[in-house]
Amino acid sequence: MRIQTGQLIALGYGKYVRSDEVVAVEPITEGRGPGRRSFVWVRGVPDAMVASRAEGSIVDDLVTPADEAARMKAQRSVLRKMVKVLESASPGVRRVLDEETDVDLADLISEATQVLG
Repeated sequence: MRIQTGQLIALGYGKYVRSDEVVAVEPITEGRGPGRRSFVWVRGVPDAMVASRAEGSIVDDLVTPADEAARMKAQRSVLRKMVKVLESASPGVRRVLDEETDVDLADLISEATQVLG
């Protein structure tokens, strides 16, 4: 994995750091809760910053090229809309779709929801 340079990385609650200035990311294990998910050490800042995002999400942002991140964000948005539409379909429409596509929509919705986190 290679850190992408010059990208702004969101830590949550309006805090951003430059990707190439991040030195370390660590999950908070004690006192973790809303607004307290990870510690992020930044070059030149003596104390760790508290991030409201999970360490895995921050690291993903650090190593994902900006164009790929934008594409992934668009894909997640489309997937969220598809889940919303499928969840709102009437039982009759779901049954027809299940029969016509040979896909269990409940399983598909569940899988998509897991992918979205």
